[in-house]
Amino acid sequence: MESIDTTLTSQSLSSSPSPPRQSVVLSPCAACKMLRRRCVEKCILAPYFPPNDPLKFTTAHRLFGASNIIKLLQELPESQRADAVSSIVYEAKARLRDPVYGCAGTICQLQHQVSELQEQLAKAQAELVNMHRQQAELMTLVWMEMSQSSPTSSPQQSLDTIINFQDENNFGYLWEQHLWT
Repeated sequence: MESIDTTLTSQSLSSSPSPPRQSVVLSPCAACKMLRRRCVEKCILAPYFPPNDPLKFTTAHRLFGASNIIKLLQELPESQRADAVSSIVYEAKARLRDPVYGCAGTICQLQHQVSELQEQLAKAQAELVNMHRQQAELMTLVWMEMSQSSPTSSPQQSLDTIINFQDENNFGYLWEQHLWT
């Protein structure tokens, strides 16, 4: 027993670096825990399926299987693996919600929603153009009425009166667009 303590003490006191140790995995990743296997230091699944989130691997494993997930990750460069795992887990969750269509069903629903919103936007823009046209026509009628009702005032005075009216009611930009275009 003393020889072991002496060895540990002499290694910790010496200035030379100790030989590299194999790192011990304290807790197996969620994948290895579920598969009941030993989680090695360079486990390909450990970075993507942490032990505190076992549902993530369980969901993906149910649809794709552990060997297929491992094969897929081995074929990809490390920079793309995290995105691949996110996609795998998303697809697995989508398949739980909609076993027939999965992600494709979600995509179709979103595309339908986008097309409905585009139709609503087009209708609102058409209504806005119609309102601008009606306001311009109204302003033209007001201007014509003012120019006919006061023959003593000059056309410039009538135009100034209309512009003042527009500025007070925030119609100036509409009138100017209609007048000068």
